[in-house]
Amino acid sequence: MSTVLPRSDFLRIASERGFVHQCTDMAALDEKLRAGPLAAYVGYDCTADSLHVGHLISIMLLRLWQNTGNRPVVLLGGGTTRIGDPSFRDESRPLLTDAQIEANKRGIRGVFEQFLAFGDSGPGAIEVDNASWLDELRYIPLLREVGVHFSVNRMLTLDSVKQRLEREHSLTFLEFNYMILQSYDFRELNRRHGVAVQMGGSDQWGNIVMGADLIRRMDGAEAFGLTVPLLTTASGQKMGKTASGAVWLNADRLAPFGYWQFWRNTEDPDVGKFLRLFTDLPMAEIARLEVLQGAELNAAKAVLATEATALLHGRAAAEEAAKAASGDSAAGLPVIVVPEIADGIAAFALVQRAFGLASNAEARRQIRGGGVRLNDAPVTDEALVIGAASLAEDGAARLSLGRKRQVLVRAA
Repeated sequence: MSTVLPRSDFLRIASERGFVHQCTDMAALDEKLRAGPLAAYVGYDCTADSLHVGHLISIMLLRLWQNTGNRPVVLLGGGTTRIGDPSFRDESRPLLTDAQIEANKRGIRGVFEQFLAFGDSGPGAIEVDNASWLDELRYIPLLREVGVHFSVNRMLTLDSVKQRLEREHSLTFLEFNYMILQSYDFRELNRRHGVAVQMGGSDQWGNIVMGADLIRRMDGAEAFGLTVPLLTTASGQKMGKTASGAVWLNADRLAPFGYWQFWRNTEDPDVGKFLRLFTDLPMAEIARLEVLQGAELNAAKAVLATEATALLHGRAAAEEAAKAASGDSAAGLPVIVVPEIADGIAAFALVQRAFGLASNAEARRQIRGGGVRLNDAPVTDEALVIGAASLAEDGAARLSLGRKRQVLVRAA
C-alpha cells in the first residue's frame, strides 16, 4: 500500500479514523477521488435475517463515502447467498432455500436506511441485488466469457482457499465458484452503475483484487479495491461476538438497550478506536475522550454507547437507553419498561427484553442454567408467566441475570 499521504477527503478521513487496511493503488484512487465523485460498493450476503456488529465497520465506511460526496452502492447477495462464501471457513455454509434467502433479504434491508441517504442521483445511495444478473447466467457462456480470465493456480494461492486445503477440509466445487461470481458482480456493477471501487473486510482481499483484474482484462477499465481491518477487541475477541452470540443490528433481535449496553461494556483500550470507527464525533472530541481515566473513561464509554446507538436506532431510543442505564431509580438500578407485564409475559421473553440478549434461546439457556432471579427468588421455569402480581407496591420487579446484572422492570 502506498505511503503517499492521501489528499482526497474520503481517503484522508478514512485513514485518520482507522478504516483503511489495504488498497490496490492508494495514490491512483486518491487522484481519481480528487478529480470527482466515484461510486463504490460493499456486498452483503443474506445468510441471516439481521446483520450484526461485525458488518458495521463497512456500513460506516459507506456512510463516510457518501458524506464525502461519493455514491454508495449496497449490493445484496440474493444470488451469491445460494453458494455461500468459503473465505476463511473450515466448512461449507448451510445451503438456504430461496424462501429463506428472501426472508433474510427483507430483514437486513432496513438497517442501511439508518446510515445512508438513498436517492436516484448524485451521491444518493442505491441498493442492488446480484440475483438480478446471476440468476440469468448461462453456464457455457460464463465459462467462455469470464472463466477464461481466471487461473486455477492463482486461485489456489489465495489465503481464503489455501488455508481450507492445508487443513484438509473439504472445499466444494460450488464454493470454489464464489470468487468468480463475486468478481463478476464487480464487473457488472462497473458496467451498469459505473462502480469503480469495491470495499469490504480484509478477508475479501483476494476476491476484490480478482474482480478489479477482471474489469481490467475484459473492459480495459480502471477499478480499485479497499479493505477495512477485521476488528478484534483488546482481549482478542472477534468484534461483535459475545458469550451470548452475535450482536445483532435489528431491534427485534437485540433491543436498543442491549445494543447500548454492548458499547458501554467496551474494554478500556478500545474506546478511542471505536469512537473513531463507529461514531460521527469530531476527531478533536474523540482525542479528548480517549485519554480520560477511571470514572471519566466510563463517561466516555457512555458517550460511545449513546452515539453508536443513535446512528442505528435514533437519538430518542439512544437517550432512553442511556437514561435506563444511569441508575435513575430508587434502587440505583436501570429501569426497563415492558408493557406486556401488565397482562403477563413468559419468563424467557422478559429476560431477553430486559437484558437485550441476542435471542430467546439464549434467555432460555440462562434460566435453565440457574442464572435468573426475580425479586431475589430463582426462576426455574422458562415458560413461567410473569405478571402484575410480581410487581411491588412501587410498580417494579427486580430481575437479576448472573451475579452482576440487575434491572427493575415496570409495566409503564
